[in-house]
Amino acid sequence: MNTLLYFIGPLIAVLIVSTISSVIYKDVEKKDKGFVLNYHRLTYRRRLIRGLWGIPLVSLMYLALYRFSDLTSNEYGVIGIIFLFLVLMDVAYNYVKWKNNEKKV
Repeated sequence: MNTLLYFIGPLIAVLIVSTISSVIYKDVEKKDKGFVLNYHRLTYRRRLIRGLWGIPLVSLMYLALYRFSDLTSNEYGVIGIIFLFLVLMDVAYNYVKWKNNEKKV
């Protein structure tokens, strides 16, 4: 069985839970200090910091995937590009939103 099929179920579950959390915490006051487990309760500055912490974690996840799976070199390349694109887009989006919110205040 193809290893990529194991990613489809968890990906769908994460998208559903993320959408529900986004709707629930839309109008809740965001926290800028202290520990918050839920990503949607953070300010954009804290989301940016969490995204930057995600870069080494995504790198470790990619290395573990490379070490323990039997994908082709094309599949490794596609997965690596997807990981890089997602992290960079998350960091860029949160940085822009943080700066826009900073100007408003």
